[in-house]
Amino acid sequence: MNPLYWMGAAAAAVVLAGCATQSAPAPKAEAAKPAATGASAAAAAPAVTAEANEFYVVLPEDGRYYAFGSFKLYKDYLAHGEVALTRTRIGAGPDGRTVVFGVTGEDIKSGKPSLAELVFDAKLVPSKEFYGEVYKNGRYYVFGQLKDLLEFAAHGEVPYSFTDIGAGPNGATIVWVVDKQGFAKGRPEARMQHFQRLRKGG
Repeated sequence: MNPLYWMGAAAAAVVLAGCATQSAPAPKAEAAKPAATGASAAAAAPAVTAEANEFYVVLPEDGRYYAFGSFKLYKDYLAHGEVALTRTRIGAGPDGRTVVFGVTGEDIKSGKPSLAELVFDAKLVPSKEFYGEVYKNGRYYVFGQLKDLLEFAAHGEVPYSFTDIGAGPNGATIVWVVDKQGFAKGRPEARMQHFQRLRKGG
């Protein structure tokens, strides 16, 4: 056969082969979203908020603001006028008062804020069962709302309360602080019982 015929046929085959291998571009696939893992998963999860169950403040005549995250530390201070371990913030309290936090040995070892510091710094939200006291001028002011306690410790006023003169330890007066709705409901019996249980160690 004519060699030119073979050359033409080969060229045609190459052209046809090239056409056979070409295809329309595939549609772009959507980029897969990476699964949330580690820190990103933690960030996506709802935050768990720690709660404050109790808070105690003593406002002595020396003008300082003593804060405690447990009844034990508060009770020790009332009994002895001091606690073994403290952290102090000069001028950090209301009206520039020095704040002294009663802390535990574990707080010192960990280097982390104590419960009292966390409450004072608004790092904990009050629980539904919140209980607190402020001891001032020989009186016990007893609270069921953290915001009311902090406001009283800062400004010294309570709009609604029930008062029991001489009913507290060593004949001290107890002031049961309530809000407007609480005042309409009457004396806070559950809080009154809790006050007595704490003094009995229960």
